[in-house]
Amino acid sequence: MDFLHRHIEALIFCAPEPLGVEEIVACLSEMFGAAVPSKDVEAALSVLSQKYESEEFAFALEKLGGGYQFLTKPAYQPSIQILLRQHSQKKLSTAQLETLSIIAYKQPITKGEVEQIRGVSCDYSLQKLLEKELVEIRGKSDGVGRPLIYGTSQKFMDYFGINSADDLPKIKEVLAEQMVEPTIVSSSDEAPANSTMTPEEES
Repeated sequence: MDFLHRHIEALIFCAPEPLGVEEIVACLSEMFGAAVPSKDVEAALSVLSQKYESEEFAFALEKLGGGYQFLTKPAYQPSIQILLRQHSQKKLSTAQLETLSIIAYKQPITKGEVEQIRGVSCDYSLQKLLEKELVEIRGKSDGVGRPLIYGTSQKFMDYFGINSADDLPKIKEVLAEQMVEPTIVSSSDEAPANSTMTPEEES
């Protein structure tokens, strides 16, 4: 049954999210042209789970949300966080880093408030941060025009190796003294799924 184990390993490795037993059974049954019993898949998963408990492997097979996924072991998280942070910093322009910093320290905040601090348009930077999933829409402001408000995402926390905004380094005085206060979120509103922004000219 080693061949079954290897196929299951490959499926879980390639899946973008936890893979359930039913999905594995459906995929293997179609590939083999015959029904693959769920009990065989579950037995194989149990063997794989024990296999990856060994210290020889840097990752383990974990059951999450009703499915299975390969995750790196906690002992290797520090080096992974450094790599993710370095990649994130390399991909962000100076303007994007400035915009992200303001949002991180002043969240929840509107685009207009970010632009008030930066002194220039941030449409393009904000759109790129949304695409990179470092920033997310939190809702709408109660202010005039009900503008969208933004905050940092869980991916931001993962990239920079922190658990919450409270873990951010102390903000510099020049930013701490800015006049913009965090925007109050209206819990009754939901942000639209899509928002379009026009590119800005950035230096």
